Amino acid sequence: MTTPFGDQLESQTAPYLERLTDCVSLLPVVLEEYAARDAYLETVEDIQTLESKCDEMIRSLTGLITNAGPEDMGLLDTRIDFNEAALLALYKDIDVVANLTERIVQELVMMQPPHENDCFRGLQAMATEIVSMTITLEDVVTRFVTAICNTYESDTLIDEIEDIRARESRCDELRNDVITTAFSDDEIESPLLWREFAILFDDLANKIEDITDQIIIIASNEPGIVTEADPNGE
Repeated sequence: MTTPFGDQLESQTAPYLERLTDCVSLLPVVLEEYAARDAYLETVEDIQTLESKCDEMIRSLTGLITNAGPEDMGLLDTRIDFNEAALLALYKDIDVVANLTERIVQELVMMQPPHENDCFRGLQAMATEIVSMTITLEDVVTRFVTAICNTYESDTLIDEIEDIRARESRCDELRNDVITTAFSDDEIESPLLWREFAILFDDLANKIEDITDQIIIIASNEPGIVTEADPNGE
């Protein structure tokens, strides 16, 4: 018996998101190891390996959606059929999270920034927020995909999305602090280097928030998937 399309999508999405979270979760680890002059290059390699694995898995996921027709999806998966293009864009954007994580650690290896200053500590704080955002994103996407795969499934993701937004705002504050410190503290060398790093970390946080925005747009046409609070308080 052929596995229903929705079950296939859910079963492939879950391990992909786990690998994505594993990848991002190593970001503060590699920063800590770098600051301690520990064997951080091994963790960099782990991130690169996980990013490559994410690439493989996302190709399989997008191929699954692209190659499936209405007859494969069936009546229970009409939400997927209706939102196919948006879902493909969503999965591709989710994979950018792994790509940006890899890019950050590659820049770390190439640029070798100082680590005993407030700018570096600001990046560490941003990395910690980003990991929390990614863990929440894994939960949001998992539940969203479950709902989108089943016409009569419902879920409320308001609190989780608000948490991601709040952490992204915190990353904005930390980014500004890093850049301001870099240009105002005479003891900080190469302020443009710190500006570039702060923007890279912020790009990663922004991408995670952007993904929740895409989910909100898709869910707006799907009764039962609630992503925003009622402005009327009802």
